[in-house]
Amino acid sequence: MEFRLGRQPGSRFRGIVKGMKTRYVPITCAILAAAAAISAQTPVAPSDQEQPIADRMGQLRSLPDDEWTVAVGQLARQIQALPAGAGKQRLIAGLSSLATEGDAGKETLQVVADTLATVIAGLPEEQRVYDTLATLVRYEHLRASVDVPKYRAAMAKLEADDARRLSPQFTLRDLQGGEWSLEALRGKVVLVNFWATWCPPCRKEMPDMQALYERFGPRGFVVLAVTDDDAGKVRSFVAERKYTFPVLLDSEHTVNQLFRVAGIPKSFLYGRDGKLVTQAIDRRTSRQFLEMLKLAGLD
Repeated sequence: MEFRLGRQPGSRFRGIVKGMKTRYVPITCAILAAAAAISAQTPVAPSDQEQPIADRMGQLRSLPDDEWTVAVGQLARQIQALPAGAGKQRLIAGLSSLATEGDAGKETLQVVADTLATVIAGLPEEQRVYDTLATLVRYEHLRASVDVPKYRAAMAKLEADDARRLSPQFTLRDLQGGEWSLEALRGKVVLVNFWATWCPPCRKEMPDMQALYERFGPRGFVVLAVTDDDAGKVRSFVAERKYTFPVLLDSEHTVNQLFRVAGIPKSFLYGRDGKLVTQAIDRRTSRQFLEMLKLAGLD
């Protein structure tokens, strides 16, 4: 997920978050901010065990999907095996953000959640960290042995946000000036995807979205790609890559706020009845998108 951080990460953590960009919206699950704060507060060089892990994490976004999946699994278990301390906290904080940028598998994500739950009390800005853990548990269908007020508050907030997303009403214009709304698309399966031109995971999943749009479009599948990015940049980006699904401009951030979008990419799938079927908190692979579409009756 891509977030706006309030300050630059410390130098020892910069390799982990290399390539991460910023957003205008407040962060509700910014584990990276907590990790950066640990780095700033703990002027201790990474140990011989920690440095190779940090280096490998910095390479994740350059890996093809199959290598990425293997690497995330290895990193999750290596971090889990580290002795307790700030280094372990810093590394699992970084990986908890990166591990949802693809198909890591439930077993690997459970290791990430378990490790995060064991170190969470030592992380600064605890509520945001509990928000991140709750997000992993709720949307990646994991478990967490945590039952404290801050965690329950995080879960309650997610439930409230989801209630707003069940059947939202909005109208936005596309790059050609045409108007689009969920209400007008009743009877179709609609993927509402939030993205930006500067977001690496967004750019990585868009070719798969285009392929799915071409494959399932004749059966009533619509992609609405919503961005608050600069309109000129968006037009150039879309034209260069020849994307044909509707790209909607949310320059006033109204729809981002309606959906409580705090990091991108995010995807929400609506069934033919206009109601929310499922959602994704980060970049999805083609296989993961297909699993989502099956839930809406497309396979």
